[in-house]
Amino acid sequence: MPHAAPPIALTIAGSDSGGGAGIQADLKTFHAREVHGLSVIAAITSQNTRGVTAVHTVPLKHIRSQLDAVFDDFPIGAVKTGMLGSAAVTRLVAKDMRARQPAWLVVDPVMISTSGARLLDEDAVQAMVQELIPQADVLTPNLPEAEALLGRRLRKSTDFDKAGEALLALGARSVLLKGGHANEREVVDRFYDARGVMELRHARLPIEGHGTGCTLASAIAAELAKGHTPRSAVRRAVAYVHRALARSYRPGGGPVHVLGH
Repeated sequence: MPHAAPPIALTIAGSDSGGGAGIQADLKTFHAREVHGLSVIAAITSQNTRGVTAVHTVPLKHIRSQLDAVFDDFPIGAVKTGMLGSAAVTRLVAKDMRARQPAWLVVDPVMISTSGARLLDEDAVQAMVQELIPQADVLTPNLPEAEALLGRRLRKSTDFDKAGEALLALGARSVLLKGGHANEREVVDRFYDARGVMELRHARLPIEGHGTGCTLASAIAAELAKGHTPRSAVRRAVAYVHRALARSYRPGGGPVHVLGH
């Protein structure tokens, strides 16, 4: 007998030919968190565990047709955006989200890959700040991304709380400021919303993770699609990523570890 369909989540992001981040990580995460995953591919990268060698932005008409295809057929419970690549794509996605008003929108402002390759052009940052972030239910920047969005350096814990407030002021309803890049003994992720700040602490593992940001944002979207509140979704997602990091492995010749979903 067929089973009832699980909740459904959509990722709008870039494809990672190495299988560790982007659309591939998002769909692995959706499956592991027991939601049906949909995808709209906004960019195609040529990459492996050593780095990114090429990026091709998908033509706007094809991105639009993918959006039409998934929204015309599926009851989408949550949407997550990742690598969008250009200002034009960012504006297209923002316009589509305004029109469709998904129940939940998680925005992961992907700008730079683990290897240091730039994945978002400068004009797109402004488009994201002005058009996409104000629609976000959860915004999930790491520290370098928060610095780029705010135009200032973040170096100590007192800077982080000010940054959280400033990111909320951009229009996002909540912000998860990821602490993996901070010089702190533990990894401290800080979640900001109208209720204040919630800190999530866990041990810093001696590995270089690949796809952690994609996985975290996708896990949040999955939990939102399943009916959890943003605070509960964030707690569950952070715990999931920490477990996946503990099970990570090195599939290629590069130094990065791919999460064990």
